[in-house]
Amino acid sequence: MIRIWKIQVGRVSLYLLDSNVEGNSAEDRELTSRLYSSDLDLRISQEVILGIGGVRALRKLEHDPLVWHMNEGHSAFLSLERLRELVEDGSAIEDAIEIIKGKTVFTTHTPVPAGIDEFPEWLIDKYFSTFQKKLGIERDQFIDLARHQVSWGETFSMPVLAMHMSSLRNGVSQLHGKVAREMWNYLWPDTRVEEVPISHITNGIHTGTWLARRLRHLYGRYLGSEWMENIDNPEVWENFNNIPNEELWAVRRHLKRKLVFYMRERAREQWVKDNIHPVQVVASGALLNPYALTIGFARRFATYKRADLILRDFERLLNIINKPDMPVQIIFAGKAHPADKPGKLLIQNVYRKVKLAESGGRLVFLEDYDMNLARYLIQGVDVWLNTPRRPNEASGTSGQKAALNGVLNFSILDGWWREGFNGNNGWAIGNDDSSEDYKLQDEMDAENLYDTLENEIIPLYYKRSSGNLPVDWITMMKESIRTLAPEFSMRRMVKSYAQNMYFPLMDQEN
Repeated sequence: MIRIWKIQVGRVSLYLLDSNVEGNSAEDRELTSRLYSSDLDLRISQEVILGIGGVRALRKLEHDPLVWHMNEGHSAFLSLERLRELVEDGSAIEDAIEIIKGKTVFTTHTPVPAGIDEFPEWLIDKYFSTFQKKLGIERDQFIDLARHQVSWGETFSMPVLAMHMSSLRNGVSQLHGKVAREMWNYLWPDTRVEEVPISHITNGIHTGTWLARRLRHLYGRYLGSEWMENIDNPEVWENFNNIPNEELWAVRRHLKRKLVFYMRERAREQWVKDNIHPVQVVASGALLNPYALTIGFARRFATYKRADLILRDFERLLNIINKPDMPVQIIFAGKAHPADKPGKLLIQNVYRKVKLAESGGRLVFLEDYDMNLARYLIQGVDVWLNTPRRPNEASGTSGQKAALNGVLNFSILDGWWREGFNGNNGWAIGNDDSSEDYKLQDEMDAENLYDTLENEIIPLYYKRSSGNLPVDWITMMKESIRTLAPEFSMRRMVKSYAQNMYFPLMDQEN
């Protein structure tokens, strides 16, 4: 039994499915309690609830969508439930599949194999043997809907199911679209890679959620009272350069002080309540300077994101951050997937370096990373660092949130930044190439990272005018906000989905 919760978010109704219902077994009540389990039985049960249960919930609520959107493969079982409905209403299986495809779109979110859900065939037999009979098809025909060959055998792949049961498909950035076409080309063996039917719509962020309150008021004064309703219109942002440097810099300094004071209080609470070691207090940011150049790195600690790339030549890094007249601070935050042991080891490696006394408290690791801490970081640091091993970053959105708040991006040309970077609104690490020799790629990227920090970023930040303003830095900041805020907004993204994915299928005859 599943309970449906409704949350009204403005004009949008959000429905949540909950298995914690009286009458369910203790095991079943825990099914919806947490995500990212490595237990395949739990994982497939959750995806049955999401896909099949999601369709039944919408039917119970008397919703009949014109277009169905599968966001990553986790929800792909919904296509099987809709297939069952049509077959039980008398449609032939081949006709039912075509009907479903004609009203379904699919967004793939990752090129990393570890992020792709696939289940062994025996597990599919366990959960779907009865369901398969309702479709009136043989086992092999059912497995064929999502069959995927891997090194150790065949699996039932959720993205393969989603690809087969949709007519429009997309990646979440221009580069990711290209990678996805190469990755899934085998599903269309007679099609050239560039013609594989997977497009792209680059992710965007919800401006109202991530923009600092003081910046929102400042933007309103110079962009007009209706700017939030026209976020994706580049013409609205042409007036951005009219904001006085002094006003913009004053707000940026305020947000930075706010971040540092928050971290100090956080460290104080840990010291008092948890009786942590003094070294941990320092590693939590107790010694941060609210006026030094501050770099932020906060995300999921997957190995391909290379959180330790900036630590690769540690002696060189210490020389960079400890210059008396141009100090640099680096804040790390994030979590690893519970089943990702290499990711957990990566966190341990970063934390060991952070705790070393030689850094003088200028390297920080913040535990318990969550949405609240993320706001402080993306609003308060000066530079947002992103170092994925190209081309594994499907899109990324943390840098978009940071850019909206006047934080400058310093990133590998991967995901959204490959489209956003124009040479004047931040910095690129490396070039537009990638190598299969990971060791060589890491060495080249680390060298370029250090060179750019030493020769461009740090001198630019500390270069001050007679009024103690970093005028050139502010100029780059304005260029970043002006060019990135409209293009990487959720408003632009939703419009793109509507125009390119939903409307074409809605216009088809039912």
